[in-house]
Amino acid sequence: MNQILITEKLYITPELKRQKKLYKIDFIISVFLLCLLFSYYIYAEYDKYSDEKKSQEILASMQVPDSAQETYVYDDTTVKVEDNEKIVVILNDEDSETTIDTSNLNNSNAVRKTNVPAKNVMKTESGEEYYAIATVNIPKLNWSEPYPILDHWSVELLKISPCKFHGADPNEIGNFCIVGHNYRNSLFFSKVPTLENGDSIEITDTYGRKVNYIVYDKHVVSEDNTKDTTQVTHGKREITLITCTNESNANRYIIKAREEEK
Repeated sequence: MNQILITEKLYITPELKRQKKLYKIDFIISVFLLCLLFSYYIYAEYDKYSDEKKSQEILASMQVPDSAQETYVYDDTTVKVEDNEKIVVILNDEDSETTIDTSNLNNSNAVRKTNVPAKNVMKTESGEEYYAIATVNIPKLNWSEPYPILDHWSVELLKISPCKFHGADPNEIGNFCIVGHNYRNSLFFSKVPTLENGDSIEITDTYGRKVNYIVYDKHVVSEDNTKDTTQVTHGKREITLITCTNESNANRYIIKAREEEK
């Protein structure tokens, strides 16, 4: 029995041609948008790591002494602290040095003069001046290097390094508030939200004083809530770390820490 094969010819109508053309256009646009998003992501990551590099350059330029040095003026002499010993330098005889009893410095005639480190003032691309006032290190986060803390904050400076937001100077009585970006990776304050009570934070100021602070509170507030910047610390040294939450830029993680008791 002979089989007759009947083939039906498929005709492409103008409407099908138009739809096919639209599909091609949609595909090209989708590929273009994906390439654009990928390029933006690469640029953003490069920009973040460039900021990290700038922060490390600032750290390298800081001349933080190994330990705090203080000088006193006592009866026409200058007294310098070295290894808990007072070395007297006679002002009218530069070659003459001797050791004196440290109790003499409690005399009312002895005036304490702390050596003020020179400020290494830098400028941003827009001309904004800034300088580093301390460094922050958090052992739990395993940073390769501490971050310098800049003397004030602005949108431009926050891209460079953590900044002083408000309050007392580093390692002074009061609440030293520090703000830093949360890039949601390992840079800057991105991992600060993982801190827990009992973790330590090290602040080293430009006098060389390193103070260890212990975390005692952690919570989230809205961006306009400033209650945690209060300077009522009852004579204690405290620090407050501030960064955005992972979920929203409208809220802030707050990490409170106070000087470790010895």
